[in-house]
Amino acid sequence: MIVIGITGTLGAGKGTVVEYLKTKGFAHYSASGFITREIERRGLPVNRDNMNLVARDLRTIHSPSYIAETLCAEAEQNGKDAIIEALHTEGEVQALRSKGNFILLAIDADQKIRYKRIVLRGSAKDNISFEKFRDDEAREMHATDPARQNLARCIELADYQLMNNGTKKELHVRVDDVLDTIKENSI
Repeated sequence: MIVIGITGTLGAGKGTVVEYLKTKGFAHYSASGFITREIERRGLPVNRDNMNLVARDLRTIHSPSYIAETLCAEAEQNGKDAIIEALHTEGEVQALRSKGNFILLAIDADQKIRYKRIVLRGSAKDNISFEKFRDDEAREMHATDPARQNLARCIELADYQLMNNGTKKELHVRVDDVLDTIKENSI
């Protein structure tokens, strides 16, 4: 069993990569879905601010790697190749890496392209101005508190970094290249 962790910036195409990997037989485990269920359990509105607040709360109470390790345990029970999306802290990356058979894939794209994508996506948590998008991203990129997001560090730790300024087809080709490399290195 291999676990591919997905990290990257907002609107970069992490979900697009996940959907493509699912067509390749990977099972998907979503940190966002996990956090959303906890937000709903607490009776809070589902939005980006509460996603960050509840994730930070769970990481503070349990451990900086709690969300990712919980999802990884589910994946291990299933036994299929898995995608855990999205990793936001160094603790999550290090915890999964220590288990072995783990690859971290980072997705990024130019900021204005990413903002257009989230506007088109139209989810409740993405209904924000460009200024808020930019400010949220700045807040999520660097943190010294291990319970807070540090996307820059996660991207730095990635085994593979993909820029996604083009089409879905171009992104799929890059993902296939990564899968081929993984397969070659595991033989």
